Amino acid sequence: MNDYANQGATGDPRGLFRPGQGHAHEPRAPHPEEEARLRRALCDVGKLCYDRNLIVGADGNFSARLSDGTMLVTPAGAMKGFLEPHHLTKVDMEGRLVEGPRPSTETGIHVTAYQARPEMRAVVHAHPPHAVAMTIAGIDLQMPIIPEVVVTIGGIPTAEYATPGTQELPDSIRDLMRCSDTVMMKMHGSISLGTSLMDAFKKLDMLEHTARILYYAHTLRGGLDPLPAEDVERLLRTRKLLGIDSTNTLENRCGL
Repeated sequence: MNDYANQGATGDPRGLFRPGQGHAHEPRAPHPEEEARLRRALCDVGKLCYDRNLIVGADGNFSARLSDGTMLVTPAGAMKGFLEPHHLTKVDMEGRLVEGPRPSTETGIHVTAYQARPEMRAVVHAHPPHAVAMTIAGIDLQMPIIPEVVVTIGGIPTAEYATPGTQELPDSIRDLMRCSDTVMMKMHGSISLGTSLMDAFKKLDMLEHTARILYYAHTLRGGLDPLPAEDVERLLRTRKLLGIDSTNTLENRCGL
């Protein structure tokens, strides 16, 4: 079993593990260091995604909520692996520009994510290649196969294809984001929601690792069998023992 339940913030000078200050329904003046910390953390996540081949070129977009009721989001057309803090833009929770360059054309995804899951503080949208390939091939990522994934992020639902850069896209994933912290968009990419930027990135990393394993298994065998239902139930019962309370579609049956 992995150590998902014990990933603390120790040794976190860039604030990747730390959420923004405040609570979802209590906007207040930001801590003096909050915005600088999250700007740096967004750049670090962009580099992580680029270095791990989860995005290329100008792919993807990321955001983090600030305690004053605004969010930082990556700008349109930027190469996310080479961002500096001053490149980021700030919008309100309706996606309207507050300051900075033009925000991502997919800011609507982030607005919709925070509306659907107000407890979340960060959103990472990437194009993980093995996971996207699975959606193109029609392979169901909700199938319970890998025990660690069953216990942690659970089944990974896939939304029907919608046109990127339009309102169709956030509308297509709104209901699924209420069910799951990690969602695939068919033929496009992934959305990961987190209580911090590193929490959102961690779920993306787990998603692509899972998809890579399933890709290899399909290549070697062709077709896979899910874990028996009784084994899935036993695994889900361990979540409470491990202190894991994240949203899990195999547990809540939402979207299945």
